[in-house]
Order: sequence, then structure tokens, then C-alpha cells
Amino acid sequence: MTRFYLPPFAPGSVSLRVYLHDGLPADEIVRHEVAQAKRAAEVGFDGIMMGEHHGGFPGYIPNPIQVAGWMLEAMPGGWAAPAPLLLPLRPWAMAAEDIAWLSARFPGRVGLGVGAGSWEPDFTIMGQRKEGYLDRFLDGFGHIAKALRGQADGELAKDPAILRCVQHPIPMLSASTSPKGCRFAAGVGAGLLFESMTPPPRLRELAKIYYDHGGPGPIVLIRKVWVGATNLERQEKQQNVYRSYADQSVTQHWTANQVINGTADEIAHGLAQAALDVGADAINLRIHVPGVEPDEIMSQIDGLGPMVAKLRTLYPWKR
Repeated sequence: MTRFYLPPFAPGSVSLRVYLHDGLPADEIVRHEVAQAKRAAEVGFDGIMMGEHHGGFPGYIPNPIQVAGWMLEAMPGGWAAPAPLLLPLRPWAMAAEDIAWLSARFPGRVGLGVGAGSWEPDFTIMGQRKEGYLDRFLDGFGHIAKALRGQADGELAKDPAILRCVQHPIPMLSASTSPKGCRFAAGVGAGLLFESMTPPPRLRELAKIYYDHGGPGPIVLIRKVWVGATNLERQEKQQNVYRSYADQSVTQHWTANQVINGTADEIAHGLAQAALDVGADAINLRIHVPGVEPDEIMSQIDGLGPMVAKLRTLYPWKR
């Protein structure tokens, strides 16, 4: 049977976030993350996202563009997207070339999400100063958004993969939950990636700001899910890690853990309602929690296959 996959970040798309398993040798970690991406595509997820941190930050991937390529080689279809790639840690033009060439290798199967980051060791490890990182992020974001639409300036515009973006632009998201960030994403023609800890009413306000400033969409909503019962202890542990370093202007809006669990049907209805409450166009799911075993993740992916099918029947969601 030929499976149909929606394009990167497309309205109605359902994607999965893949994380590293802590405490394993590097080669085993790679084997598991690639196998999980492959299995997710097999059971019906449209795509895979992975986030960036360095220095062994629990669960996160230091080389998301490279890993996206590994996953795409293994997956029977669907897309992969570094999301977010922490833009202040590298020259924006290098990131543009890397993602454009990946898209040339896997046409129509690559997206990109960008973020500013805030964990200080990421900057230290990369030989960067955290001071001024938000300004560097916005500057790089503006340039890379142009380049991946095929509107690069100067010598970069001669790169064949960047030239290809004229006819085949690469979809982009910004991981932002601040009014300024939403306005900026709208101005450069990128979509938004909304995290899982801010409550729907606040995200709905931000979505309105985005669309009021001409944002073209899409808005992709991250949500934590778990098939079956869960006591939330592991999910709460992860949220506390984020709270320890994230900017207070963001964390002040965070609420109690919003994990959606239960049967596949219950999760599908919960996700559709969450998307409706926020005004989101697409869903990105997180099942990884601290201490989770690889076999648990594979079991969850299998259990979510019927959920993905059910969720598609509940689309479209209305802004």
C-alpha cells in the first residue's frame, strides 16, 4: 500500500519529535533515533522534528541537520525538520547552505524551524557569548528566511542549492512565544512552532498577533501525549529542567503539565480540541520523557498509529 504524506508543516499534518536516549553509547543512540523515525513514518506520521542542544543536554540532538539526513535515508516517506535549530550558534549562511543541500537530496521532504536558545552552556561550548543572542537570532533569521525563499544576496545567491530555492522554497517555522518574535516571524514570511507548556489562551493571543501582522502560517502546535495511563512524574521532571534556564518572560505564562493521555481515540479528540483552542494548523507530538526506555518509545509510536488516522478525520481545525 502506498502511503500519502502531507508536506512539511502543512495544514493537517501530524509529526513526531524524536529525542536521544540518555546513558547509552553514541552508536546505540543513533540506531534508536533512526529506527524511531522510520517506524513513525511507517505507522502514518507525516514527518519528524528534532531539537538542538549541546554538551549532552538530556534528550537533545547537537547535530540536527545531519541527523535529519540519517532519518530521511531510513524513512519510507515523509519529511524531517531540525526544529528548532539554534541559529545564534552558527553563521546563518552556513545553516542555509546545509539545509538547502539536504533539500536538494530529498526534494519536498525537508523543513526548518529556528530558535534563539537560552541555555548558556550551548553558547560556551560553541565559543559564543550569550550576550546579544536575541539580536543575532533576529538578524540571522531575516537573512536565512530570504535565502530559503531563493532571495539570497551576494555570493551566496550563486550556490546551486540556494538557487534551487527560487522554484522550491524550504518551509520555515520560528519557535517563538513572545509578541515580538511572532511579529518578526510574520514579517519574514515564516510560520510558528508553539511549545507545549504555554496554555492555549495565551497561545491564541500570540496567534492573533501573528496573523494581524500578516503572518502567512502555518502554526504548528507541540503537545505531549502518552497512550494509556501516566502519573505525569516524568513529564513534570522535564518541565522543571526547562524552567531552570528559560527566560522568565516566557515561563511566567507556563502552567501545569498539559500532557494528553488515554486511548488513541481520546488523544485524537484532545489534540483536535487543543489545535482548535489555539488556532493551530498542524500538530507535533512529544512522547519522550526522562528515563524512558527505547522499547517504551517504540510501543508508544505503534499505539499512536491509529490516533494519527483518527486525528485526520477530525481536521480541518478552524482559526
